[in-house]
Formats: sequence, structure tokens, C-alpha cells
Amino acid sequence: MSRRYDCADPTDRATGLREAASAIRRGELVVLPTDTVYGLGADAFKPEAVADLLAAKGRGRHMPSPVLVGSPTTLHGLVSDFSESAWELVDAFWPGGLTLVTRHQPSLRWDLGDSRGTVAIRMPLHPVAIELLNITGPLAVSSANLTGGPSPADCDEAQQQLGDRVSIYLDGGRADHATPSSIVDVTSKVPVLLRAGAVTAAQLREVVPDLVEAGR
Repeated sequence: MSRRYDCADPTDRATGLREAASAIRRGELVVLPTDTVYGLGADAFKPEAVADLLAAKGRGRHMPSPVLVGSPTTLHGLVSDFSESAWELVDAFWPGGLTLVTRHQPSLRWDLGDSRGTVAIRMPLHPVAIELLNITGPLAVSSANLTGGPSPADCDEAQQQLGDRVSIYLDGGRADHATPSSIVDVTSKVPVLLRAGAVTAAQLREVVPDLVEAGR
């Protein structure tokens, strides 16, 4: 049966973070607040947990799970061929609503889905998410909704969709800006905007003027 913790209450928040971290270590699923929408999280290095995450959403391996990190320095152990433009985007927009698609280190023992050697990675701007990530390390995190369902702006919406598929719900209140992150592919020399979201194309071009938009 799922347990839910109110992160506005300091005692409940401390207990919830401790229980969420324990659930992650056991390979279970948690729902956590982020600065965009609520996320469904699992240990990025436990393939069975990631598979459970995809199954809980009704999502196939052709849509691999993104990864959230608690600090930009974590990138050094996760990614390869990270360009100067990519670092400039990190410096400008992390923590925040920007996901970067980059090549991951070939030695990493994870299975996020059919990612073809890449990972979609982000550092969220939310204290509860950051605190959890600093306890657990990188998490596979996708929006806490059933595939095709609305992206949840609060814990109630996430729980209505996912129910007891999730062990722990961390309630951080309603998301101020319930807009999915923007996604930029930095696997090649020229950054490509794959999805416009919380960070606009104009904002991105202030940092990387050569940005192009997919399909244009």
C-alpha cells in the first residue's frame, strides 16, 4: 500500500525523504515534486526498477526514461563528449526546466530503455527533489502520469493516475509552473531543440545562438 508524506511539514518531510530513499534502494517507485511537473522515480542503476517505472506508466522501451541529478558535477561521471555549448546551457539553465540529450559513458551499467547510447538528463529546481537526489544519487524520472494522461501538477493528480504502483508519494504542493521541461539534443556540434517547454527557444539562443529547432 502506498504512503504519502506532506513535505510542507518538516517532520513529515524528513520521514518522507528517508522512506523514499529506502524505497529507491529496494528497487521500488516513488513520486516526487519537481519544478515542472510531478515525477515518477526509480534507481537509474537498477534495470528492473526502471522497467517497473516504464510498465507503471504503460510506456514502451522505445521511450526511455530521463535521468535527474542533484548537481551539475554529477555529469562528469555520467556523460561523454559533452560540448562547450552543452556546458554553457548547464551554467545558464540548471537547476531548471531544461533537459539535455547527451551521450552517456559506455561503461555505465544501466538500462533506461532503447536509448542508443544517449541519456536525457536534467537538474530540477525544487528543494525536495534536490534533497532526495543528494541522498539517492541519479534517478530515472519520468512524468508521474499514465502514458497519454495529463502531466500532473500536484500529488493528487499523480496518485489518481498511478495509485498503488508507487510505494511513496512526496507531496510538495502544487507546481508553480506545470510546464514540461524543454529538451535540447547536444550530441552533435549544433544544439537541436527537440521540444519547447519551460525554457523558450529565444532564451536558449541567448546562450547558444546556433540552436536549431527540430523539423525546421
